[in-house]
Amino acid sequence: MKLSFGFAAVSLFSLASATIRTGFEVWDEAIGAGCVDKSLNYSMIVNPTSVTRNLELEVDYLVRTKELNLVSVIGPEHGFRGSGQAGESIGGDYVDPINGLTVVDGYNFKTAANWRDSYIRTGTQVAVFDIQDVGSRFYTYISTMYDSMAGAALAGIKYVVLDRPNPIGGIVVDGGIVSAGSASFVGRTPITQQHGMTVGELALLFNNEYLSSHPELSGLANKKVDLQVIKMQGWTRDMFYEDTGLKWVLTSPNMPTIDTTMVYPGMGMIEGTTISEGRGITKPFEIIGANFIKDVPMKNWVDGLNALNLPGVIFRPQYFTPQGKQKMADTMCGGIEVHVTDRKSFRAIPTGIAVLCSLRDNFPADFTLTTNNYIDSLTGSSTLRNLLNSGANYQTIVQSYQDQLAQFLTIRNKYLLY
Repeated sequence: MKLSFGFAAVSLFSLASATIRTGFEVWDEAIGAGCVDKSLNYSMIVNPTSVTRNLELEVDYLVRTKELNLVSVIGPEHGFRGSGQAGESIGGDYVDPINGLTVVDGYNFKTAANWRDSYIRTGTQVAVFDIQDVGSRFYTYISTMYDSMAGAALAGIKYVVLDRPNPIGGIVVDGGIVSAGSASFVGRTPITQQHGMTVGELALLFNNEYLSSHPELSGLANKKVDLQVIKMQGWTRDMFYEDTGLKWVLTSPNMPTIDTTMVYPGMGMIEGTTISEGRGITKPFEIIGANFIKDVPMKNWVDGLNALNLPGVIFRPQYFTPQGKQKMADTMCGGIEVHVTDRKSFRAIPTGIAVLCSLRDNFPADFTLTTNNYIDSLTGSSTLRNLLNSGANYQTIVQSYQDQLAQFLTIRNKYLLY
């Protein structure tokens, strides 16, 4: 069976490191040139990835240089300065001891109205989003962007997105889309699991395709936000993050390296199972496993995965012990380490699906999905779960979403900036 993994062929990938200019750098230059209205009140939606080229937090830089009138800082999941673990709230508003700004916990907001109320409470006239995404739909920063855009539409304020690179490139697009019944904070809109877009492109897509159906905006005559996207300079779709000349800043506690981002669109699905996804060790998502996997069964599992000859990846057996408040904490686990050998041919989602099928087939008595069907939220619908439970092979599951993928590619193409 020949499968399409939804990517455009290119004859030449980046061969040498380039130096791009981020949206923030372009915007900062515009501020200095007097092209940005300094009389307005600005709120920055940022986190530790929102840095200058010299790795200074942009908000601290703006406060130090007094370039704009900042009235608040709004942090996503993990917080403005990265002090929160996955799923943790950092609490209500507080004053940042370093720059003196009001810090708002945007991860606490569950509705567009929550965002609107925050904007009104702080006197915000322009909301500015600048957070490094990792290219996977279920990474929550783009849901924060969608929700905060809807809140800005309700508040009637301007919304600016400072664009940053997609670290896993802008060519590969893969996975099914979110069905209406499975929409959640790990997938607000019907985009594919690996979207191949920048946050600026996603903002345009959200504004023109999906905000119009947002239930909280039903009473508005204009269901779009007043959006401005500040493009990068020098970025091309074939670039991986190392090609940009930018320094990598871990995007969350369990996304430490660019290698992690490469496997995450597929291996992130392990979170919908009782298997450890490697949280609490140094290589989450690259190393996964469980306490019932060891010895000969583990070797047979690894040998079977490698026999599939999946493009751009090999597997090796790995023992590990998760720490902290994670699955199977303080318990020796056996599993696999996912080694990407060729990023250009590697396909994260078919690889993740193959791993799920192999776990089911090799450990039928112990491998289970989480009881809350979280796998549906991650994959966008119940399709993968139902096919996995029926015994379908990974090729059949990959084939099941190809029509959805083709539909999304048509919509996506309208909003590509690079």
